[in-house]
Amino acid sequence: MNIIKTKIKDLLIIEPKVFGDERGFFYETFQAERYKTAGIDSDFVQDNRSRSTRGVLRGLHFQKTKPQGKLVTVTDGEVFDVAVDLRKDSETFGQYESVLLTGKNKLQFYVPPGFAHGFCVLSESADFQYKCTDYYDPSDESGILWNDADLQIPWPLSAPLLSDKDMALPTLTEIKDKIINGWDNK
Repeated sequence: MNIIKTKIKDLLIIEPKVFGDERGFFYETFQAERYKTAGIDSDFVQDNRSRSTRGVLRGLHFQKTKPQGKLVTVTDGEVFDVAVDLRKDSETFGQYESVLLTGKNKLQFYVPPGFAHGFCVLSESADFQYKCTDYYDPSDESGILWNDADLQIPWPLSAPLLSDKDMALPTLTEIKDKIINGWDNK
């Protein structure tokens, strides 16, 4: 496998070694020792899979006090995937990285704990799969508005299909103090 470092520390793109011929293909989607050597020394505790249709945008989501690291990939279709650094002591706080994940390129995106994450679907539909380093807790979830002007993410669509929850998310500026100084979960 090939590890591609991004401009944000610890955020990695993984290009697996794919063995294929006229019958199909094979590749390892995860192998603990190999990923540990590559810098992904995480204990994954939950696997998730979703399917979304063209134009759907999910995110930018994160958990406030129980951050989840994610190893994401697309098994079918095509998505524009984004991670925003929310680690309070990071030199790249508030910066994002994006990658095109497709069933054809088989790339993976390792998003460490402390990032907001989201994606939009560019194909007719997309199957999205990800491993998580912590359990999902709906009482701990939050997010950032997908089109926050301060982030300047170049989403490849202007009118995505959003959930009511995602349409109502705050901007990073509105919650920056809570991220840096701690969440009041009362």
